[in-house]
Amino acid sequence: MIDQLGREINLSQKPRRIVSLVPSQTELLAHLSLENEVVGITKFCIYPDRWLKSKKRIGGTKQLDLEAIYNLEPDLIIGNKEENVQGQVEQLTRRFPVWMSDVNSLGDALDMIRKVSELTGKAIEGEQIASNIELRFSELQEFVLQIPIRSVAYFIWKNPWMVAANHTFIDDILHRCGLVNCFKPRDRHPEINPHKLKEINPDFLMLSSEPFPFTKQDGEFLKSNSPESHPVLVNGEYFSWYGPRLAEAVDYFMKIRLQMEKYFVD
Repeated sequence: MIDQLGREINLSQKPRRIVSLVPSQTELLAHLSLENEVVGITKFCIYPDRWLKSKKRIGGTKQLDLEAIYNLEPDLIIGNKEENVQGQVEQLTRRFPVWMSDVNSLGDALDMIRKVSELTGKAIEGEQIASNIELRFSELQEFVLQIPIRSVAYFIWKNPWMVAANHTFIDDILHRCGLVNCFKPRDRHPEINPHKLKEINPDFLMLSSEPFPFTKQDGEFLKSNSPESHPVLVNGEYFSWYGPRLAEAVDYFMKIRLQMEKYFVD
């Protein structure tokens, strides 16, 4: 198998002891009914709930407990380029097969779902998940054709204030929701000066629930710097988790977009 970094992964048999280093991919493994095969997850892998209570926790996504992973003796580790630290991944690669994802768009997410499913012997189940997501996003595409395009700044962090920009999964999802990312000319997750927001003047200031839990007060502060912009608190899991929940996310996106349009009703 070739991972999304172009690296070759060799397995002698279907993996029986899997360690997942990423919440979105842990959730996928659960949807693939790999209850017995998954032996280790991170402390941020909060879905499914029962796994958080029963599986061995191997640290955080960027602070892995390598010794705990060694002791689990996995025959497959599944990680992600952005969420995991390169040095730690390289150490694990010296001892175990490590499959890495690199997800910056819906297409990348669907490719990840299909490849991880094939890798774990669940190709049919994975295809069903991916096909359902494709169907739901085709419905979203039809939906956004019926509403105006709006501009947005999507905030992911505070002090320093950071936004999602170009070459991110969030940016791709915003586009599919009929939203123009005001920070698309910049790359990845740039720091921005909130006092200069008025110069950009986005229609909406989207404040995510994760990785930083923004509050209504944060929205009021940003609006004070860009009075014509409308702050909106959003569920960050739907905008940034790139696993099976993408199917249910479409209903959420439609609901949020309709709520946003109410600001423009005379």
